Amino acid sequence: MALADLQPVERNDAGIALVLGILKQRFGDRFQTGHAIRGQHAHTTTYIPSQLPDGVAFAHSTEEVQEIVRACAEHRVPVIPFGTGTSLEGHVNAPGGGISIDLTQMNRVLAVHAEDLDCTIEPGVTREDLNTHLRDTGLFFPIDPGANASLGGMAATRASGTNAVRYGTMRENVLSLTAVMADGRAVTTAKRARKSSAGYDLTRLLVGSEGTLGVITGLTLKLYGIPQAISGGVCPFPSVDAACNAVIMTIQMGLPVARIELINGLGMRSLNNYSQLGYPETPCLFVEFHGSEAGVKEQAETFGEIVAEFGGGPFRWTNVAEERAKLWKARHDAYWAGLSLRPGCKALSTDVCVPISRLAECINETEEDIARSGLIAPIVGHVGDGNFHVLVLMDPDDPKEIEATEAFVGRLNMRAISMEGTCTGEHGVGQGKIAFLPHELGVGVDIMRSIKQALDPHNIMNPGKVLPAAVT
Repeated sequence: MALADLQPVERNDAGIALVLGILKQRFGDRFQTGHAIRGQHAHTTTYIPSQLPDGVAFAHSTEEVQEIVRACAEHRVPVIPFGTGTSLEGHVNAPGGGISIDLTQMNRVLAVHAEDLDCTIEPGVTREDLNTHLRDTGLFFPIDPGANASLGGMAATRASGTNAVRYGTMRENVLSLTAVMADGRAVTTAKRARKSSAGYDLTRLLVGSEGTLGVITGLTLKLYGIPQAISGGVCPFPSVDAACNAVIMTIQMGLPVARIELINGLGMRSLNNYSQLGYPETPCLFVEFHGSEAGVKEQAETFGEIVAEFGGGPFRWTNVAEERAKLWKARHDAYWAGLSLRPGCKALSTDVCVPISRLAECINETEEDIARSGLIAPIVGHVGDGNFHVLVLMDPDDPKEIEATEAFVGRLNMRAISMEGTCTGEHGVGQGKIAFLPHELGVGVDIMRSIKQALDPHNIMNPGKVLPAAVT
């Protein structure tokens, strides 16, 4: 994707110059304009070109974020929130320049209410940091997108991951949040109650808004008890169809699986090579169960019976923590393992999500498309909720490969939408998937645009993301 293909945002050089002066005077060394640090705040982990902000402000509080946003609002300068920079669709790029607000130093766990199973944190706390803080309480936060992302960023992109089939996504696990809006006002969207019917659901409006409506500066999250016992294992299958049908029966039978991940044959080859494993190089399910000692044993045995019905197996499972950690470390290294299939290449990581009844069909058609296109692209998926990822390996200096990759991604997105699915299950829209949103949501995009206009009339909040420009 060339810069020319991205959503254009007009630069306001005069306003940017004024804001640079204001923020440098106010924040001193916590406001940086060097090229290297600006580059670090525009990087993406995909091939979308970097677009650098003009300055980076390191905020320490909601009040400081308000100061930054008010200065930018007064002079019509873009604001781009930054967590850890692990997003995949260009979310942290600055197409019109502007100010990146780095929230990594807002990293305090403010309160843990163990009796209520919730906590209140600042947005720079990462998921690993939070679980380290919670380890002596008997509680944990389950949403695990793989990367050690900031929880503010995870809320902004409505992230999920391997545990979503049991614990849900960030949408279900954010009770309340505080955000600084485009006019500099700070809003707290709810109290700590587990449910409310008081007014519009502002929490859900901001979760998944990708920084286009406000900057998240605080979160209250649901917590869960650490399971008494955990078991997990890997099970090979003769085909993607067989694996997906086993998943469907597992879900339909109400088996409380915590994680159920599909890796196709090429993906298993990459995991074996990268992590020195010895698994069969056929489609495999990585599975985990949470509960009591007796419960997880019963769940694993029942799953083994389901597997056998669809010609899979043997299903080898363990409740030894070290062995399970090795298994999930390999799964989380799938991105780097995929890169090893073609040393020196770049990768485009994309995702779609379909109803689980259409999952096998969608993956089979996608594998056929990959083969016809001459691409190398392993597939992994959070198949318990119909979500899968494709890692397309390509030479970014070869225009023909880029063209073939972009054409493939376009077909993949439209395939998922045609199956009553979505162009992104968890990566978000960012810059990379803007073109597909109207196909998926139709007039819903106009409604979103109306909300954006009402809350951010001067389009300073992470412009050039999520919403395509209105056709005039």
